[in-house]
Amino acid sequence: MGEKIMGGDAALSGGTVHSGLTLAASEIAARDTFLSRLRTEGFEGDITPQVSARLVAATDNSIYQQLPVLVIYPKTLEDLNRAVRAAAGGHLTLAIRGGGTGTNGQSLTSGVIVDVARYLDHILDFDAETGLVTVEPGVVLARLNAFLKPHGYFFPPTVSTATRATIGGMVATDASGKGSRLYGRTSDYIETMDVVLSDGSDLHVGKLSQTDLKQAESREDLPGRIYREVHRVIKDQADEIRRVFPDMNRGLTGYNLQNIFLEDGRFSLTRLLAGSEGTLALTKRMVLRVRRLPKFRQLLVVRYASFDHTLRDVQTLLPSNPSAIEVLDDRVLEKAAQDIVWQSLESVLGARSEVPVRGMSFVEFVGDNAAHLHQQMQEAVTLLESSPFEVIDYKPVSDQEIINQLWTLREKSVGLLGRPDGHKQGVAFVEDTAVPPEALADYVSEFRAILDRYDLSYGMFGHADVGCLHVRPFLDMLSEKDRALIRPISDAVASLTKKHGGLLWGEHGRGYRGEFSPLFFGETLFKELCRIKEAFDPEDIFNRGKLAPVGKLYPVDRIDGVPFRGEFDEQISDDFRENFGLAVSCNGNGACYNREPDMAMCPSYKATKDRTQSPKGRATLLRSWARLNALPDDASDKNALPELTAELKASLDTCLSCKACATQCPIRVDIPSMRSKFLDLYFQTRQRPMRDYLVYWLEPLLGIGRRMPQIANILMQNPISAGLLKKIGLVDLPVLKPATLPRTALLTQNWLRHAAKNDRSVVLIQDSFTGSFDGGVIESAYQLLSSLGMDVRITPVWDNGKARHVRGFRKGFASTARETLRQLRNISRHNVPVVALDAATGLMFEQEYQDVAGMEPVPAVLSLESFLKRQIDKRIVAEKPPAGDMAPLTVISHCTEQAVRPGSAQDWATVLRHLGVRAQAGKAGCCGMAGLFGHEQEHADLSATIFEQNWAAKGDVLATGFSCRCQGKRLAGKRPAHPVEILAAQLHSKTQEIHTKP
Repeated sequence: MGEKIMGGDAALSGGTVHSGLTLAASEIAARDTFLSRLRTEGFEGDITPQVSARLVAATDNSIYQQLPVLVIYPKTLEDLNRAVRAAAGGHLTLAIRGGGTGTNGQSLTSGVIVDVARYLDHILDFDAETGLVTVEPGVVLARLNAFLKPHGYFFPPTVSTATRATIGGMVATDASGKGSRLYGRTSDYIETMDVVLSDGSDLHVGKLSQTDLKQAESREDLPGRIYREVHRVIKDQADEIRRVFPDMNRGLTGYNLQNIFLEDGRFSLTRLLAGSEGTLALTKRMVLRVRRLPKFRQLLVVRYASFDHTLRDVQTLLPSNPSAIEVLDDRVLEKAAQDIVWQSLESVLGARSEVPVRGMSFVEFVGDNAAHLHQQMQEAVTLLESSPFEVIDYKPVSDQEIINQLWTLREKSVGLLGRPDGHKQGVAFVEDTAVPPEALADYVSEFRAILDRYDLSYGMFGHADVGCLHVRPFLDMLSEKDRALIRPISDAVASLTKKHGGLLWGEHGRGYRGEFSPLFFGETLFKELCRIKEAFDPEDIFNRGKLAPVGKLYPVDRIDGVPFRGEFDEQISDDFRENFGLAVSCNGNGACYNREPDMAMCPSYKATKDRTQSPKGRATLLRSWARLNALPDDASDKNALPELTAELKASLDTCLSCKACATQCPIRVDIPSMRSKFLDLYFQTRQRPMRDYLVYWLEPLLGIGRRMPQIANILMQNPISAGLLKKIGLVDLPVLKPATLPRTALLTQNWLRHAAKNDRSVVLIQDSFTGSFDGGVIESAYQLLSSLGMDVRITPVWDNGKARHVRGFRKGFASTARETLRQLRNISRHNVPVVALDAATGLMFEQEYQDVAGMEPVPAVLSLESFLKRQIDKRIVAEKPPAGDMAPLTVISHCTEQAVRPGSAQDWATVLRHLGVRAQAGKAGCCGMAGLFGHEQEHADLSATIFEQNWAAKGDVLATGFSCRCQGKRLAGKRPAHPVEILAAQLHSKTQEIHTKP
């Protein structure tokens, strides 16, 4: 009945890798029995027994690696019921998974992962009058808020992983995040839930009156038993619950006994289910209350000479009633200054200070009354001015775009601390403790003493207004010595947190930290939690080993009883670790699971929702492949190497090399670079396809074609040639359109000798793609620069080796790169600015060529818009009045340009406006072309899907990337203009003609 097994039944036979161990015969039997029952039940979703899918699901944002026997992707809500019925009476546990970014292994399991993010991501209903929205568990928070925004609403719990966190996952951990002192947590917004119980039946959970509760308890089925048992615990242990549960914003989540009876006296199991991490039931759908978006927002950025004073000043600022006070320590700020987003925030964050900045607070105010908000801000400033602590300075920020960027920087803190520092990186395991806010500074002082005792560096940040702290000690998890620190530090921090009346898990759930539950709940209440778990799930089907056990057969896992990811990575040999070290550094923060249509990352994942085709997935497979290669031949895991190699190759084949992961990932996991290295190794023992050799010689062949483009186009476009090209997998290739330039435009050595004396001299690189297929853009650039008074010369077409690099021809690429660098250095020694017109190839001077150059620096190559902006700033280029009443044009940068130079589109908009063209910066994800990717027959459909997701609805835009212009013409029937074409035409009064050119 529609079941789709990814990889086929052949993948089910024999043993497979299981967290470093071959599956036992009992596990194989349990898996096969489960699969047989799934088929009988009519499961409609995808089933992935392949080693690649299981490895990707074996990690999250924690220190653990637990390989499941199977990953399934329900396609319909009824598939959840089918999965539970298939598991009944068996030995396999089910762990439901949403965004997969848990910091404590919440959704890791050795059983079956039920991934709801691929298909169960629909917003089912919204009523603007009541403010109620109905969602499936796989809906991503950012997508929900994008849907609600036009209606003036939002879902308040603001987690830093909003671009990939699913609502189901937020319910599972009762997530809160920024602004929780004002907005509370996820459970505060759940109106009703529909869940699947352990017998496969449905239960609708709502708010019950006393009469409704008695009726529910009178039932003789599983729901009746659940209601009776939960109500009994609440009544019998009322005094103990009041004694144990702390009076904090971040309460004792995970079986929340304190709030099951609501303030109005009604009884709601939603409070119990929220935070239960899938151990009691599987969530099918939720009805959520949403709130009106506040009309106004202000931010106060405060810098301190001490992180201790940063924390202590929180109590100074709280009387001004901010919606949030978020703090960052000096280690986070140090990492943030290396991030791409810092470039656009230096005016706010980067001003020089005579005193070292050791801490920073973001103090936010939101509301619907601008005057009241201003009054709050003034009160906060007054409080700061009389503060007894070392405030360096403060800056009010009202620009909404800058506020958004500042919060983006704060949201990146988790990932930034994961960035490697030598062999160490920030590690999550004592990651989200919470204490009463007034105790936070003293608590942090003692927390630091624990880490200092082990001579560790660390970063700290968090929601200081509610006492929730995020801490990432820097450890080398490939070292047995450092892994051994997990236990003593965890024990010490747990005791310290208890001493200060706080919680070990203030925000991100318990997961494998469930072993500390008796410490915080007390033995009496913990036994009651176990009875509640048994009432819901007597066979312990759901997420076994977490939170509370059923009987003694499957006890709660211990924090050091689950395999650490570093134990496996330690087995990777030095040479593989050198080439694929970034794959090992990937900490699973999941930034690459971002599905925002206007973000560059990650086109293949956004289009397929297949995690093996994400940067995290590819990094996981690369490190696992490197590990298996390093194992001795008689190791049992070595048997999985051929299967894994093939699946890794298939995953890398759909990478578009957009480079977003190299910059937008906080860890900078550069998949395209590692892909190139992998392909180089892969084809040392295999025959390459014929197409690869054509790609290798592509640029020299284009050089021949440019000499006689008309003849070359006839030869390329005739049916016989098209058929041959299709046979090797290439379709719909563009026609050659080289630039036609006057002889005086060409670069000569004689001109170079005199050029340095003229501050208007500039050299424009003619790259092989634009110079071969889009020469009109080069002509326009020459016309524009000449018209602006520049003394411009154009290079011959330079080969760049991009295609060779992408295909893993490392030696051939290096040869091309060295020749290109030789030509560049010949120009740069004359101190003449060199400008690249094409983003994808121009950025190679900052990236791929650096590896080839070694210790010798690569001369600077400017983008055209940065060169023009520089000339404007020097007042060399005069401002021109706006032309007519033309509607503003929107500039969209090439996706690689967005990743590496996020200000590119804004710079073009500035240049266009200065020269009389109304323009604004826009955003879009990848267009799906990516060099030859969109012309490869096997990727044509994926390429079109990516374009449809990110570009199809953009309308009239200006595109800086050759690929984007080519793709627009292919798939939308209209080629977007390059900004330089608009400007050149503006000078010749042909703007409208160029912009509408088909």
